[in-house]
Amino acid sequence: MTSSTTEEYDVIVLGAGPTGENVADRTVAAGLRTVIVESELVGGECSYWACMPSKALLRPVAALDDARAVAGSREAVGGGRLDAAAVLARRDSFTSNWKDDGQVQWLRDTGIELVRGHGRLAGVRTVTVEAEDGSERVLTARHAVAVCTGSRPVLPTGVAGLADAHPWTNREATGSATVPKRLAVVGGGVVGVEMATAWRALGSEVVLLVRGHRLLPRMEPFAGEFVAEGLREAGVDLRFGTEVTALERPDASGPVVLTLGDGDTLTADEVLYATGRAPRTADIGMEQVGLHPGGWLEVDDSCTVLGVDGEWLYAAGDVNHRALLTHQGKYQARITGAAIAARAQGLALDTSRWGAHSASADLAGAPQVVFTQPEVAAVGLTLAAAEQLGLRVKAVDHEIGSVAGASLYADGYRGRARAVFDLDREVIVGACLVGPAVAELLHSATIAVVGEVPIDRLWHAVPSYPTISEVWLRLLEGCRG
Repeated sequence: MTSSTTEEYDVIVLGAGPTGENVADRTVAAGLRTVIVESELVGGECSYWACMPSKALLRPVAALDDARAVAGSREAVGGGRLDAAAVLARRDSFTSNWKDDGQVQWLRDTGIELVRGHGRLAGVRTVTVEAEDGSERVLTARHAVAVCTGSRPVLPTGVAGLADAHPWTNREATGSATVPKRLAVVGGGVVGVEMATAWRALGSEVVLLVRGHRLLPRMEPFAGEFVAEGLREAGVDLRFGTEVTALERPDASGPVVLTLGDGDTLTADEVLYATGRAPRTADIGMEQVGLHPGGWLEVDDSCTVLGVDGEWLYAAGDVNHRALLTHQGKYQARITGAAIAARAQGLALDTSRWGAHSASADLAGAPQVVFTQPEVAAVGLTLAAAEQLGLRVKAVDHEIGSVAGASLYADGYRGRARAVFDLDREVIVGACLVGPAVAELLHSATIAVVGEVPIDRLWHAVPSYPTISEVWLRLLEGCRG
């Protein structure tokens, strides 16, 4: 291994996913010379193995279901199935066929420098980068280093034969070039239910194995119930209270046999594990700055890492565990970039709740959409979470299908909306919607929750008729009585 001379920048960003790109974009805009270090594809997990390919797989499912839900278009599509080859080709186009030329060009056009290789912290504002050929570069930062390395899938321990079975993670599930005849999915969270939805629609026989007794356990219970019903109607074999104790795959290209907790077995061509995420911090030099390798990075609202002196180390996105969502990572990146620029200029940070250097919305309400059939959209607190915090709350539920706009959108529209009202402050602190097309209603809920818009003022925000958004009027009526 050979070392080069030290190269100095204003800001070093570890990780060129959406979060890292946005940090760099903000610091370059502030006049700070910035370099991004990336060992994989520029664009990160979201662009190639998560958000973009998964939603490209799921959008045709929703489009076909929407057509079948309306008399007239239903007859036009008949009983036809999705064209799997066309869906996969469209998915590939959204990942640029797993090439990052366009993303690299964007960096260049923006003025962000790129160093390819594995970056590790080597001390205060110092990063070493090891390239594929073993050569090493040493980078130093005048002002800040931002860790935006994201998260990785976690495989459970104690499952015999797991490693030798070569299970899918989200990367293989979103990137497979072929449709497996039989797919076993382990896990009832977002990745599990979305991939079960997509691959079942593309022709796989799907078994969804859930250790607990509900889907989407962090959301309102009715959300998981609606999704479970939708999966069963699509033909997914859904099994609750089921644990996988062993996997066996004698032939690397052959089927895998799953042994279940009750001793039964099932055979699949592929098995997807969607059982959680861990931070990508195990090999980035955390120990060199006094932090524990492999752990989540604790930050304040400006995304400054706690436990490191000098206010030079930041962590934004999944790696800080505040909200494992691309849009929240990009939001944190905007805050982080602003904080780095302010400190570089010698300015005090505004870390008040809604200040320019405070990622307070992570705590007030991080919106999330689950692109199943039906969709789930949620923001803020669930009823149970609000009660656990000691808030005096009232939950108002309404069947979305009773709204005129919903009945026009789909024959027999099925869905439910819940708003959780804080009775003392007279604001909405949480909302959950389930049904076709509810994703496009979520931002109005996010504005109400994060902006703490008083209920009396929301009463004057009149939804258009006839749209599904009229459900907001029904929810407010339920609160006001």
